[in-house]
Amino acid sequence: MKKNLLDGKSMKNLDYFFKARSVAVIGASTKPGKIGHEILRSLVKGEYKGDIYPVNPRADEILGLKCYKSVLEIPGKVDLAVLSIPPKIVPEVVEECGKKGIKAVVIVSGGFKEVGQEGAEIERATVQIARRYGMRVIGPNCIGIFDGKTRLDTFFQSRERMLRPPKGGIAFLTQSGTFGCAFLEWAAEDGVGISKFVSYGNRADVDEADLVRYLGQDPETKVIAIYAESISNGRKFMKACREVSRKKPIVVLKSGRTEEGSKAAVSHTGSIAGSYEIISSAFKQCGVIEVKTFEELYDVSKALSMLPLAAGPRIAMVTNGAGPCVMATDEIIKRGLKLAEYSERTKRELRRRLPPYAIVRNPVDLTGSATAKDYEVSMRSLLEDMCVDILIVFFVFQDTPLEEEIVDIVPRMKEYGKPILAVASGGSYTKKQSSRLQKKGIPVFSSPERAVLAAHALYLAAKYYCR
Repeated sequence: MKKNLLDGKSMKNLDYFFKARSVAVIGASTKPGKIGHEILRSLVKGEYKGDIYPVNPRADEILGLKCYKSVLEIPGKVDLAVLSIPPKIVPEVVEECGKKGIKAVVIVSGGFKEVGQEGAEIERATVQIARRYGMRVIGPNCIGIFDGKTRLDTFFQSRERMLRPPKGGIAFLTQSGTFGCAFLEWAAEDGVGISKFVSYGNRADVDEADLVRYLGQDPETKVIAIYAESISNGRKFMKACREVSRKKPIVVLKSGRTEEGSKAAVSHTGSIAGSYEIISSAFKQCGVIEVKTFEELYDVSKALSMLPLAAGPRIAMVTNGAGPCVMATDEIIKRGLKLAEYSERTKRELRRRLPPYAIVRNPVDLTGSATAKDYEVSMRSLLEDMCVDILIVFFVFQDTPLEEEIVDIVPRMKEYGKPILAVASGGSYTKKQSSRLQKKGIPVFSSPERAVLAAHALYLAAKYYCR
């Protein structure tokens, strides 16, 4: 029977998914474009430094590596096996993996419980065999795993078609490989780092609760982001979240919120979505930050991985174009946050040091004449004010008076230890400056609403952490 909590040995075996020193790709194909070929190619052509063993009874060599007829023929020790083979032979192959002493298995193949009773029986048999040998299984029906540090990569999406992000603080768990691909590419384009990635598919064995508890102890993970269509064991998952949310933020996007969406979830991974209202209420009790869209999941995860948590709800704004700040103000009030009320000392300092065209209020409006120096004066004054918990900096990078050195100035403000978020939208020049700023540790958002949502998460996470 599956354990409700990970014991020490099970926890150790999860290490083999991410820190495997050797990987066997079972079902490796000689044909480019085939899933078994592309998984092998991701390992061979990537940055993974461990031993790689292709397994295919009809091939002698693939991608310059000796190919083995069976995993049992591999001379060296194998930590992890990745399977891309027909479902009917999966139990037999997993038995061989057990005899070989393999500790972790990723089953990429589909055709299990998501397609009906026969597939469900094969899936159950596979897990029973794995448990006899003390193996852990991720999948089936998934794209597998990625480790930002070891660069272990089981994806069948080629590097020509899908970017890989750098190492960093976000662990992303997803029931959908499609959303996984999008999240990884957004992170790669933004220069946002990933610690661990798991597409867990049908979660025949390893489920989201196991992974949450494992990641709660992972020093490389700063925030855990989850896309879930259903929760396999609600009590177990909520207990894991309650424990881990005291150490690091957990952000969840739960789909299948309607009756129709729940039915779609069943057809996707063979899982019943359950009552959304009950799950959403439980999230709040367990310190989980719930988001409603995929963009929100990414934005909040990005902010939590890059910034310190907020000491309070009071937000200050500075801008060279006040329009977006009106929308930000609406969102701040809507989310129960507060506009910071500056001290008299801060107001005097701003009026003394800023040009006459600047309007000292919240937001501090530097107008279209703003220079990098104006921004620096404003940011330092606001961040030094004990009445300010969060700073949101708005940029119209298109305004010519604003020098490009602003991108170097803003990151220096991190010395104050308060969260700083930026908002900028526009074309190629704005995107270039935003990318530069983000790579220096300041998250940039394309709309005021997205920035305020992220700020709210920084405040919520602090409340959960301190509860």
